[in-house]
Amino acid sequence: MTTAITLLDGGMGQELIRRSSAAKPHPLWSLQVMMDEPELVANVHRDFCLAGARVICLNTYSVTRHRLQMGNELPDLPELLKHAGDLARAGIQASGLHGIDVVASLPPLTASYLKQSPLSPTQMKDEYKELMELQRHHVDGFLAETLSSVAEGEAVLRAAQEAGTGVHLAFTVQDEDGTLLRSGELLEDALRACVPLKPLSVILNCSIPEAIDQGLPLVAQATEIFGAYANGFHSVTALKPGGTVDVLTAREDLTPAAYTDMSLQWLELGASILGGCCEVGPAHIEALAQGIIGKGRQLSGLPAAA
Repeated sequence: MTTAITLLDGGMGQELIRRSSAAKPHPLWSLQVMMDEPELVANVHRDFCLAGARVICLNTYSVTRHRLQMGNELPDLPELLKHAGDLARAGIQASGLHGIDVVASLPPLTASYLKQSPLSPTQMKDEYKELMELQRHHVDGFLAETLSSVAEGEAVLRAAQEAGTGVHLAFTVQDEDGTLLRSGELLEDALRACVPLKPLSVILNCSIPEAIDQGLPLVAQATEIFGAYANGFHSVTALKPGGTVDVLTAREDLTPAAYTDMSLQWLELGASILGGCCEVGPAHIEALAQGIIGKGRQLSGLPAAA
């Protein structure tokens, strides 16, 4: 039987920047847009659904206790999580489509692309567990994404064990060498450490497609259910901890057609989860959906837990 392909949505943050006339880059700008212009968030979710995505990720990449300390006059963590969930469901309803899954983002707890988290393994585990327990009855699954180190991967998986839930695990790899995590650790070592902890899938994300080309064969050898969703930046080297993505530049060559061609190579490798990250918009997801269908594959929501 041919495996259906789980099609995730694309990058929320950059899409909001394009659509918001009031957005000013700062570490929590995507949350500020969500509070000031909530209809934009719902509309992005709607447009990704209409493009073909069968999984919608909440706009909660910045919703962690550590990151919220950088903001002023924002609601508390539980209220932000609920608001993000309400907007995702509003966007799905506006699309008129059914069978769309909702996942909660479990991001790096302090900043993206760090070589080493300032939090201890126990602190990371406890914070991830709290995020899971606050949302587990309101979402269809959890996506731990853009993890840069083995320690982050182990912490989120141990949190899932304690919370009694599953989690899809997504690592980000170096743009210069896709066999290395952003921490400098070997991707192979991360897989050896994390696959025995039983993630629902292993994914590479928020790296340039060429780096994913290098790393994904290693993932394919290590686990059965895997996938990838790349970003559209030239590089993330210029982004410092606590910085904003306005210092990064988008690739002009990564058109919807080009992104689809790259993603379909991952499908041929055996990937069953595809989507997009930063700078990958609804047009990319629409082209990818048509490309998958053109390969004779069906689009689906989250893979069922074993």
